[in-house]
Amino acid sequence: MGGELLAGDDRLRVIVADEPQHPIFFRVIWAAHVAETTDLSEPDRNHLMRVVFELERGLRALISPDKINVASLGNAVPHLHWHVIGRWRDDPTFPGSVWSAPATRDPALVAARIEHGRRALPALKMALRECLSALGLREFG
Repeated sequence: MGGELLAGDDRLRVIVADEPQHPIFFRVIWAAHVAETTDLSEPDRNHLMRVVFELERGLRALISPDKINVASLGNAVPHLHWHVIGRWRDDPTFPGSVWSAPATRDPALVAARIEHGRRALPALKMALRECLSALGLREFG
């Protein structure tokens, strides 16, 4: 799974996904090869979900999206990972999933939304690294 490594530890890593139409898109990827969250021990599940929820909290506090999508969708890749995605009403596929067909809307508004996300990303990554370091994750990049 491509993307920029944001933070991690010996159990998981957080990446900024390479999704050009949705720049505020993160994945939390479990290091050991397991398919489902319930395959993890309770302490590991708690650690994973603390990271997922901290990303959600950080996105809400720092960039105020209209919605956050949080999902574990590893159908094509049977390796446990969670998606945490900032969504806006004027993004390319809202209200559908980020993998839906593009919605019918003004291309200029969509381009402006994507560019806004790209411009916000550097400061957002810096702030999220701080949030995640409070959970014991190391900073990267």
